[in-house]
Amino acid sequence: MSKAVVYPVFIRETGGLYAVRIPDFDQFTEGRDLADAVVMARDAIGMMGVYLEDGGKDIPEPFSAGGAPEEGELSTLVDIDFTAYRKLHDNRLVKKNCTIPFYLEDAASRQGLNFSRILSEALAERLGLPLNV
Repeated sequence: MSKAVVYPVFIRETGGLYAVRIPDFDQFTEGRDLADAVVMARDAIGMMGVYLEDGGKDIPEPFSAGGAPEEGELSTLVDIDFTAYRKLHDNRLVKKNCTIPFYLEDAASRQGLNFSRILSEALAERLGLPLNV
């Protein structure tokens, strides 16, 4: 079972953007506004976590880098579930065999439809998930 962890991040407005410092990962990112800055921080943490795991390295524990906000920085927390992040962003393609009525295959083939794309779109819609391919 996956679980979310919470990392501290520090945000500063600079030149109309919001710069984000993520001390536990020694990373920086930015957003267009505060909400976007938090989204970008979560994405940066998720990407680094997956990268570290794939490289056989440990993901830093939250608050492991210590650190405090510098003057002018807003301190906040960002949650991330690394297992869920990996699943949502895993765009590897897998081959599935399916059976459909001949008349549908015939009509779709004559129109040059992409069966894989249509199935992916239908599954994403049915499951309420974004299509990431």
